[in-house]
Amino acid sequence: MTTPYEPALSASTLRPPLASADAPSMADQLPSIQFGFEDLRAQMAQFTAKFDSFIERGQKLVLEERNQFRLNLAELHEDQRMRKRDIEILHLKSQTHAQALEKEAAEAEEMRAVIGDVEAQRNARQQTRDKLKKQIEETQNMIQQKLEAQEAHARHLEAQARLNVPELEFWQELLCLRIEGAGREDRLKIVYTHLVEKDWEKEAWFELGTASREYEVFHTRPKLPRAAIEKELNTVNEDRDFGAFLKRMRKLLVAGMK
Repeated sequence: MTTPYEPALSASTLRPPLASADAPSMADQLPSIQFGFEDLRAQMAQFTAKFDSFIERGQKLVLEERNQFRLNLAELHEDQRMRKRDIEILHLKSQTHAQALEKEAAEAEEMRAVIGDVEAQRNARQQTRDKLKKQIEETQNMIQQKLEAQEAHARHLEAQARLNVPELEFWQELLCLRIEGAGREDRLKIVYTHLVEKDWEKEAWFELGTASREYEVFHTRPKLPRAAIEKELNTVNEDRDFGAFLKRMRKLLVAGMK
């Protein structure tokens, strides 16, 4: 403990003698100064709090605007892709229509030049029409069969999904994962956390394609060897054990982060 400083001589000893008892002291003649340290400290604390709040709101606003920009950009790219596809379809239809018009004009010219061939051409077209009609009927039957098979498969998947909900929740809790959308109806984003002991919030993920019965992996973070991914896909597509697949993919991602 520090001992407070005590001067050897008192202030009265060091003070020069006064000319008279009625003369005012030098301390009485000094102006009174009040610095207001407590008010200044309170104002500085209030300003700091307001400034921190302003910075926090600004960061949140920038993050929201950036996310909205990315969403708008993705929508714009999708819209451009769809418009490009529509233009290509219209261009193809235009070419097909022009070719059909040229063909019809050639046929009309041929019919005017060779009247005798009209009957033979009509018979040939009749045969072609009958053949096409038969092919159309066969194609329609094939399409109907495929649609029925797809509907049956969809009903099976829906029933299986209802059964798999408790199992999925179990794996989500066990493996510290969550499932998000990947921007397309036939893709899912599987996100893992609690991978690194020093940073439990650090994430790793992979993008899973579900468009067909055979699962596909399109993107991962961190990037994984394609051979290792294909090995796991072959396994899950063969045994259909999705929970074990999620567990093995977590191990791959943990290894990729090292």
